[in-house]
Amino acid sequence: MTKSIGVIGIGIMGKGMALNLKKAGYEVYAYNRTKSKLAPLIEVGIHACDTPMEVATKTTTLLTCVSDTPDLLEVVEGPEGILQTLQPDSLLIDCSTILPSASVHVGELFEAKGSKALDAPVSGGSEGAEQGTLSIMVGGDAESFARAQPVLEIIGSNAVHVGKSGDGQRVKLVNQILVTVTTLGLSEALVFAQAAGLDLEKTLAAVSGGAASSWMLSNRGHQILNRDWSPGFTIELQQKDLRLVLDTARELQVPLLGASTVHDLYSTLLRSGCALEGNHALIKAVENLAGVKVAE
Repeated sequence: MTKSIGVIGIGIMGKGMALNLKKAGYEVYAYNRTKSKLAPLIEVGIHACDTPMEVATKTTTLLTCVSDTPDLLEVVEGPEGILQTLQPDSLLIDCSTILPSASVHVGELFEAKGSKALDAPVSGGSEGAEQGTLSIMVGGDAESFARAQPVLEIIGSNAVHVGKSGDGQRVKLVNQILVTVTTLGLSEALVFAQAAGLDLEKTLAAVSGGAASSWMLSNRGHQILNRDWSPGFTIELQQKDLRLVLDTARELQVPLLGASTVHDLYSTLLRSGCALEGNHALIKAVENLAGVKVAE
């Protein structure tokens, strides 16, 4: 019997996930708010649906990857949402990055319908989504995590069950603190190197093999040198995640000086029209402060 899955949210991450699930032999039913994004999926045999509600009539395994908390709540409990037609014993794997409290709420809604939900936010950029090498942080019960493993192994290479419902989102926020503050460090380092008159290619080669190495350095360093702002993850979405980080940090009464600084710097870039550029374009804000442009 052919396995089936519904994918809701065909954006910068969801598209790669849907295509990899199709390649792995799943019958994929997809919904996206912007219908034109479904065209390349239809060409390879993925079925387009008109509403999230329709997706839930086709399969008991659902994967969501939408932009923000209100989007996920609309997809789940809106008038055309999943809950309207949810089949018994369904499983939701939510790969969105949203407020932890919202993931707990969604989990409770699914429990009330005799089904289960996992919060399973991902990291690894569009490259990871395309290659099926995402890191996935999963919150929810252990039995549901085991049930989701065949799907998680297709869309990612490192799925870790981190705890109860909502904990997947909390770990994702930890991830975003690390990503954004590392990107600030990368930006400051390259502006410093430029101001010092260093050969930037040789500088990257020298520091990439030591303690300063990181995913952002390896995957975004040369993009910066080439002034290539194509996104693995956009500034707009990164700023949304930082908002979730800072909102949660205020609840916890935890100071986050680095993440707060990055949030402010991204705000300047959003005002200057850089919303859809890659999150590594953070360096533009550092360049503006220093009066130094890298790789000019």
